[in-house]
Amino acid sequence: MAEERRYKIVYCTPALYMAGGVERVLTLKANYFAEHCGYDITIILTEGKDKPFFYPLSEKIKVINLDVNFEDLWTCTFLKKILVYLKKQRLFKKKLASELKRLKPDLTISLLRREINFITSIQDGSKKIGELHINRAHYRNFEGKDASFVKTQFSKIWMHDLVGKLQKLDTLVVLTEKDKESWIELNNVQVIPDPLSFHPSSISPLSNKRVIAVGRYSHEKGYDLLLSAWKMVSDTCKDWKLEIFGDGDHSSLDVLLDQLQIDKPRCVLHGRTSDVEKEYLDSSIFVCSSRFEGFGMVILEAMACGLPVISFDCPWGPGSIISDGVDGYLVNNGDTKNLAEKIISLINSEEDRVRVAKNALNKSNQYSIDTIALQWKCLFDTLMK
Repeated sequence: MAEERRYKIVYCTPALYMAGGVERVLTLKANYFAEHCGYDITIILTEGKDKPFFYPLSEKIKVINLDVNFEDLWTCTFLKKILVYLKKQRLFKKKLASELKRLKPDLTISLLRREINFITSIQDGSKKIGELHINRAHYRNFEGKDASFVKTQFSKIWMHDLVGKLQKLDTLVVLTEKDKESWIELNNVQVIPDPLSFHPSSISPLSNKRVIAVGRYSHEKGYDLLLSAWKMVSDTCKDWKLEIFGDGDHSSLDVLLDQLQIDKPRCVLHGRTSDVEKEYLDSSIFVCSSRFEGFGMVILEAMACGLPVISFDCPWGPGSIISDGVDGYLVNNGDTKNLAEKIISLINSEEDRVRVAKNALNKSNQYSIDTIALQWKCLFDTLMK
């Protein structure tokens, strides 16, 4: 039998110092390919030159920081931002092209940030793959109720230009079938979900009367909707509590707690936890109240810890993971009354919690790093034939 080829792969992403989902998944996959497949992995960054990586990275992986510092744009005025951006983008293209021609990788994987504007034009001999971790409707979306006419028109022009760039990729990888369907102009799209980020040491006994939610405090996570639902739940199930863990500012939610007159000892807003596995295991129900999700890694994590999951059926992640009524529950997106009713129903049925949790645990096994890495390997093999 022929020996398996060990590919040379370059990943392009802005930074690895942040505690984001994209950074975590990239680190997980890169570590696996380097340690278990023997691939030659290099990660090229543009930001955070002197900052430590948030997630542990294998010593076998090489990291090159081009030190372009697009983050400088955060403090610029609008007009200056345009000039500085154009200058930095030219520098980025020059530096990245130089590194790719020096490294001569088999495959270059872009996390579809600023390099998508030019990466397919770099003649380094590598196959170019785009990896998208957010659904199309929210990918650099400039539209919405607060958008001006100029921003709306710019968004349409930008998307048209982006589609042209994506068409030139050898493959665009998205997380769900719904994501694939949204890119109707493309015929080079493949679905590979994110892998489960950890393997729990045990499963929840489902004995604690605690509902948990995990994720940063941002509008998209819908914690305002969750608190509205929890008001109804807490008035009925007086011995259960809700605890939320996440990064960011939750002061507006503190105000909402007061407005809704929610019993604060039974509804606690925490910061980010250093041991999320423990928090899952100490809970009995997981709730995802997001307005939209690229995938929904926290759903998989909760399932792997043996928790029944209730989620809004938001675009597009939860519905790609949860089989409604089997290994979790999907609620009409934004329907807080229905969300409350489903939480109350699950609280009142230990039998249902145990049944759904068992099925959820089995579902999570489909997203092991071994399984997902094999899908990536098959893609690599196909492109390199």
